[in-house]
Amino acid sequence: MEWYICRVKKFKENWEITQNWQLIYPVLGVLLTFGFALLIASRFDGFLESKPMQQFIFTGIASLILTYVFIAVSLFCFRKLKNRWDLQFRWQFIAVFMVFAITGSTAGKISSPVMNLIGLGKEDISGFLYWPLRILIIFPLYQILLLIVAWIFGQYAFFYQFEKKMLSRFGLGFMFKD
Repeated sequence: MEWYICRVKKFKENWEITQNWQLIYPVLGVLLTFGFALLIASRFDGFLESKPMQQFIFTGIASLILTYVFIAVSLFCFRKLKNRWDLQFRWQFIAVFMVFAITGSTAGKISSPVMNLIGLGKEDISGFLYWPLRILIIFPLYQILLLIVAWIFGQYAFFYQFEKKMLSRFGLGFMFKD
């Protein structure tokens, strides 16, 4: 039991977690990463359709390997972005990455129904026109969703500044005149 308490204290110190509620970010980060890895791994087990037990084992092992790889890449990115992003605590990097992941996935999922709603579905227009229009639809959708999801995860201030900087690079900085 002492070993466990010591590891938790060290983990909290490493991620600069000062209050227990902040532990939700690493826990959610690992769970979402595993879920994403499981989703990817489940798409590659088709060659084992007739063998459900091997399919289950393959998916489990592949998910764990992918989770490890994704977390390793994320930690590498945390180190690279540490000096570029103005975040007070290390645990905030996890929250920021989750906001980006959730927003990107949601914008991608929502864009197709939005395209169909305005009469520009995949069946209605050429693919050469569909994809550029879908990207144009995703862009404002993403910007709005980014601030909403950031607010939910308590990272609104960071993403508001991020949006201002990004949109000013696109020549749209006039939208954020303070």
